[in-house]
Formats: sequence, structure tokens, C-alpha cells
Amino acid sequence: MSDPTSLDDVRRRIDELDARLTTLLAERQRLVRAAAAFKTDEQAVRAPDRVERVVAAARERAEREGLSPEVAEAVWRAMIGAFVEYELTEHRQRG
Repeated sequence: MSDPTSLDDVRRRIDELDARLTTLLAERQRLVRAAAAFKTDEQAVRAPDRVERVVAAARERAEREGLSPEVAEAVWRAMIGAFVEYELTEHRQRG
């Protein structure tokens, strides 16, 4: 990827990435909704051990890719937290 040539170029590229991220997050949400059907209680939804493994993996990938591990961790924790709440709602609606 070439270096951006202006602030407008930077912003355009960020907007393009945001669009791709939205598509990926929608796919993740579909999988989270499917996961809710397999879980028996709220503890299974919260899965704190799984959260820690996912965050650790995100930090490792971040280091390899040149992303700040702290930024990766903050983003993943926020994303996971939002999806846990979404999944809890799905799980409760299923009865």
C-alpha cells in the first residue's frame, strides 16, 4: 500500500476500512447469534476464560502485524463486551 498523499486520502482510506470492518462485524454477529443457541446459561455466554484467550490471541496477532497490543486489547475487549451483551439478549429471548 502506498503512503497517503493528503489528509483527504487518509480519511478516504479509513472510511474504506470502516466499511470492510462493518461487513466483518456483521458476520461475527451472525455467528454470535448462532452460538447463543448452543449455550445453556449466562455463564456460558460470558465465558471469561474464552474472553481472555481471545484477547491474548488478538494481542499476539497485533504484535506480528505492527499494531499496538494495547490498542488491540482495548478494541477486542470493547467488541467482546458489546457482543456478550448482544448474545445475552439473544439467549434470554430464546428462553
